[in-house]
Parts: sequence; structure tokens; C-alpha cells
Amino acid sequence: MTQRVALATVMDRLAIDAVITGYAVAVDDGAWADYGALFTPDGRADYRGAGGVEGPAAEVARWLEETMRLFPVRQHLIVNRRIDLEDLGGYTGDRAEVRADYLNPMCLARQAASGSAGSPPGRPGTATPDFVTGGRYTFALDRAEAGWLIRTVTVHEKWRRAP
Repeated sequence: MTQRVALATVMDRLAIDAVITGYAVAVDDGAWADYGALFTPDGRADYRGAGGVEGPAAEVARWLEETMRLFPVRQHLIVNRRIDLEDLGGYTGDRAEVRADYLNPMCLARQAASGSAGSPPGRPGTATPDFVTGGRYTFALDRAEAGWLIRTVTVHEKWRRAP
């Protein structure tokens, strides 16, 4: 592998990591236009593994927008990212797969509005999570003219609890 190929590989990995981070931020912030912009035109999302829906990213974004109103305080932590780039004989191709674990604490709207016991009302950052889930995302990404985009994302929930 030449230095040029090695540098391109590092740059691809950083760009893909930025897409995955952008995904988490868009969902947590309720930035549904940003969420949609992360996907290829035919991109799909599958949340059935966590009790949700599957379909085109735009349709799933509408479902998420409605569903996440129940949880105005949420914070995805996406960790242990394993990025596998398509290998074209020592050169990276235009496809990648990412497996990444997630932890997602969320607070219900009533909890977020009132704060937790002993906390000042209206301070959402002090609320105790009502719902915590963990599992793994599987992303398939394609290189596009504008950069890396998500072709598919699938949620594989491993556990959940309501403290």
C-alpha cells in the first residue's frame, strides 16, 4: 500500500466516522432534514429490531419525528465502531460497512419537563432516564460525489430497561 492509498484510507475512515456521528446527532437533536441528508436517494432504515418500522429513509424520518416526541431528551452514544472498507486489490472501493454498538438513554416528555426528584423543574439535563436501550447498528455506506452516504441502517436492539 502506498502512502497515498494509506492517506486516502484514513480520510475515508474519518469521513465515515463523521457520517455515523452526524446520524446520532441528527436523531438526538430531532434534525430530521439533516437525518435525511445523510442517506443515498434510495437509502433505507430498519428499526424493526427495536420495535419500530422499516422503509425509505424519508418515511422513517417522519416516523421518528412523531415517535421521538415522547422522548424529548435523548442521547445516542455510538461506540466500538468497526469500519470495513471495500477492498479492490489494495485500494479502497466505494462501499463500506460499519458495525457499531449504541447506548441510548431517553427521558419521557413529562419527566423532561419536571426534572427528577430533587432537581429544579424545567431542567431537562437533570432528569433521570425513563428508558435505556442498547444494541448494535449495522450501516452500509456508499461513496457519492458529495462524500459518504448511508445506503442502509439496521438497528439490532440487544436489551432495554425502564429504571
